[in-house]
Amino acid sequence: MPIDAARALAADPRQGDIGWDHKDIQLYHLGLGAGLPATDPDELRYTLESKLHVLPSFATVAGAGMAMLGGLGQPGIDVNLAHVLHGGHSIELHRPIPVKGRATSSSRVAAVYDKGKAAVIVLRSEVADADGPLWTSDAQIFVRGEGGFGGERGPSAREELPGRAPDRVEERHIREDQALLYRLSGDWNPLHADPEFAKLAGFDQPILHGLCSYGMTLKAVVDTALAGDVSRVRAYRTRFAGIVFPGETLRIRMWQETGRVLVSVTAVERDDAPVLADTVVEHA
Repeated sequence: MPIDAARALAADPRQGDIGWDHKDIQLYHLGLGAGLPATDPDELRYTLESKLHVLPSFATVAGAGMAMLGGLGQPGIDVNLAHVLHGGHSIELHRPIPVKGRATSSSRVAAVYDKGKAAVIVLRSEVADADGPLWTSDAQIFVRGEGGFGGERGPSAREELPGRAPDRVEERHIREDQALLYRLSGDWNPLHADPEFAKLAGFDQPILHGLCSYGMTLKAVVDTALAGDVSRVRAYRTRFAGIVFPGETLRIRMWQETGRVLVSVTAVERDDAPVLADTVVEHA
């Protein structure tokens, strides 16, 4: 059987050392579209080392990230990567991410769910430095054709949006070259850069990384609903509901509730086709 859930869950965590500094953070922020206008004081917090703060979604790429792909090589996991989709992602912040850091990452398979025609593998990465835990990151990996092994179906993470107009609506344009810049933070999948590869995958052109949309959305929420204060973010989760192309525009709708912001993200140019769903930013 390609997935042996018991073996995967029992496997020892994979340990690794990671490090980052201001250049990694600035590059990540630029890949999300930060820096426009270049001299805007609010944007300089993302681009100028003397004023720098760290958007919490940097946790998805810190140390060149990609623990997700490493996790798919764990004992008990033997799947065809062509059948793998990044279904959702969540991060929990234990304290603000420092501008420069060295830390230890511990990665393991936290759960395996049987969805019938597919399996969902939850790959968890726990990161800590000398001062203690920094963040916990969960990647929900959807593997087509690997269900039916008799496992638990797993929880539903659906979020019902309020039946009222959003409190805020922001639009964020995706530059034509944005996927090319974002991939320099560690995701080298040619699907996001090579037109011929994209066509083989069934797309007319390269698509934007889901985690880039994820970061752009958190930046919009921090900049507006949280008054630019990244330290207020406690947790952030989403489900990847659809694709978006470089050159398109994200429409980001926000509903503010006590201690959290509910978010819906769609592609403006394709009649509000869904991009991110079940999206929640928990905050102080």
